[in-house]
Amino acid sequence: MKVLAVYSIKGGVGKTSSAVNLAHMAANDGYKTLVWDLDPQGASSYYFRIKPKIKGGSKDLIAGKRELDDLIKGTDFANLDLLPADFSFRNLDLVLDASKKPTRQLKKLIKPLADDYDFVFLDCPPNISLLSEAVFEAADMLLSPIIPTTLSLRTLDQLSDFVHENELHDLTVLPFFSMVDRRKKMHRDIMLSLVEKYPTILNTAIPYASDIERMGLERMPLGGFTKKSASLTAYHQLWQEVLARLSNEY
Repeated sequence: MKVLAVYSIKGGVGKTSSAVNLAHMAANDGYKTLVWDLDPQGASSYYFRIKPKIKGGSKDLIAGKRELDDLIKGTDFANLDLLPADFSFRNLDLVLDASKKPTRQLKKLIKPLADDYDFVFLDCPPNISLLSEAVFEAADMLLSPIIPTTLSLRTLDQLSDFVHENELHDLTVLPFFSMVDRRKKMHRDIMLSLVEKYPTILNTAIPYASDIERMGLERMPLGGFTKKSASLTAYHQLWQEVLARLSNEY
């Protein structure tokens, strides 16, 4: 089982759409796949038409009073399950802080699922916090969407500095471009410069496109309502890149 966290310090960069679409790609390939919606806003849960509610909330979950197996819901798609969000996840930092070894709690919760799933995707809230550190501890790979703008690049630098300063040597960080508008010279220029600075960045860029925005209306992954589009092709290529990196590293 591999744990892939879709994470960025900055909000509004396409984390949830990427987590949902990549997970759907994995499931279509026959992999048993789980999405854990860690964001109290519950966007992944919304896309899969599942109520963002967990009985007992984050406190019971971290305290070990609820097993993840009891909370997982099936989606409308084969091989793809969801662990829904809960509004109490807004307090996850406080709940983790009150526990022993807080940064290891997510890893501890996920570990028993190893026989049930090939991939677990973590849809993470934006910020850098104790929850983020727990995500870094639990994840095998951090997929970080980056919009080709100055503020988005700044958060990638902050993430890279944090990983380096905290000696997270076992964590693979793979940035990729998201919400790209190639008509904009600034986007094109930033993409070229960032590849030189971060050679591990994935080659595939996800476009800024109306069909990705339409996911909110359809409440499903792209592949659930369209069989051919530039966005769907881009996500497919991105997933193939992720699989290739996993094969090279493990």
